Amino acid sequence: MNPGKQRNYFLDNYKALLIVLVLIGHFIEPCYTNNPFLNVLKWVIFSFHMPAFIFISGYFSKKDMSIEKLIQKLAVPYFVFELLYYLLYVLVIHKDTGLYFNRPKFSLWYLMALFFWRIATPYIRKIPGNLFIAFTAGILIGFSHLGNFFSIPRTLFFYPFFLAGYYFRDEWLETARRNGAKLFAGLAAAVGILLTGLALSGIRLSPFVFYGRYAYDETGADGWAGVLIRLMCYAISFLALFAICSLIPGKKHFFSVLGVRTMPIYLFHGLVYSVLKATPLLRNVDGPLETALLLGFCILLSFALATELPYRFVTWISQLPVNFPKPPANLSVPRLKRKRMQQNLLRMK
Repeated sequence: MNPGKQRNYFLDNYKALLIVLVLIGHFIEPCYTNNPFLNVLKWVIFSFHMPAFIFISGYFSKKDMSIEKLIQKLAVPYFVFELLYYLLYVLVIHKDTGLYFNRPKFSLWYLMALFFWRIATPYIRKIPGNLFIAFTAGILIGFSHLGNFFSIPRTLFFYPFFLAGYYFRDEWLETARRNGAKLFAGLAAAVGILLTGLALSGIRLSPFVFYGRYAYDETGADGWAGVLIRLMCYAISFLALFAICSLIPGKKHFFSVLGVRTMPIYLFHGLVYSVLKATPLLRNVDGPLETALLLGFCILLSFALATELPYRFVTWISQLPVNFPKPPANLSVPRLKRKRMQQNLLRMK
């Protein structure tokens, strides 16, 4: 799993699965309560798909990147798509909104969070016990009501997954793949403990508990109950993202391209979703046939957004030149004169 080695199709295939689940998870949002299958599918997807995505992002962030490069790769696409969402909302679906950049629209929170993670991690890694601190921050933020402001709740909630991926080593992956059965057993046990606790306490939760955006009292569990549930969510997500490793093929397949081109799929699908959400179409998905058609549509849309045109557009905006002004060359002249004066004084002594 070393980025310096030849292409690892295992990671491409894993990301391909995750990006398809991202689309499905979003497109079933308006209708997941309409039938038990979609309800269970919603819980399953959100229990691990973003944690796994962020974990892989952390793995590929081991190499430090300059601030100019981070702005080019993450901030510029963020601002471009914030503008595109704004124009879509106002001109096409006539949704009441504003052009503000401190509250990411739809799935753009991930770009903002990734930007902050990439900037902060080179400094945070120098702090002893930084992973414990990250978990603590992810738990404590559940008491706040910051909402979507600079995506702070999500940034802190998901940061342990990014940091764990950052520290991840190649040989640990093979260990996870060999012990898939044990990991699935642990996952089943964790889910059983959580469900038993909820049944005994009478607490009713929604999938929002895995979103990271909402405060404890907004997910159905307040106070220390929310803390315990969030700890269980962390355990379930980590067990799930490693257990799934045993099911992912390691060779190149026709769907591997989805894992190579996750960014255009991720950025563009929200525009399609926003248009469909403004209609009754998604809300009315109920029966088996409609459910199957919706899932098939999500898969086809993933492949459509991985084609050349979306890919080239995202590549183009991610390569727009970003250069900070450099100090004028003549500023170095006084320093040179001072150095020569110091050398002359030393000679005189």
